Amino acid sequence: MLTLASKLKRDDGLRGSRTAASAADSTRRVSVRDKLLVKDEGYYQGGKFQFETEVPDAYNMVPPRVRCLTRMWHPNITETGEICLSLLREHSIDGTGWAPTRTLKDVVWGLNSLFTDLLNFDDPLNIEAAEHHLRDKEDFRNKVDDYIKRYAR
Repeated sequence: MLTLASKLKRDDGLRGSRTAASAADSTRRVSVRDKLLVKDEGYYQGGKFQFETEVPDAYNMVPPRVRCLTRMWHPNITETGEICLSLLREHSIDGTGWAPTRTLKDVVWGLNSLFTDLLNFDDPLNIEAAEHHLRDKEDFRNKVDDYIKRYAR
């Protein structure tokens, strides 16, 4: 989180030091790549997962766009990096979607919850992984371990 905050501050400083340059500067987006290290608990313990966060110009009125760069086997994250997390949605049926009062810190906490609250998924994005978990928890754990060894070290 400190890396993210310092990157955003550095980019704001660069933006502020420029003269009223071009229209391209006003549409410039901040893109940050940081690693989220999972605690020593749950299915994903010991894995290092990298996320890309794109903060659009309309932030805080619209949510940042987040993608997982580390391949993993997870009910709410596809193998191509799409993430199902209600707070990243502009409009959410359950009322927990993005609001201008949310911060990037909330996003980090939300991402972390995908690793610690795995069993509380109601609307999986990776249906195959969700069904795998429900069908055979031990085999699911083995597949997660294999992905961590191959992609998340």
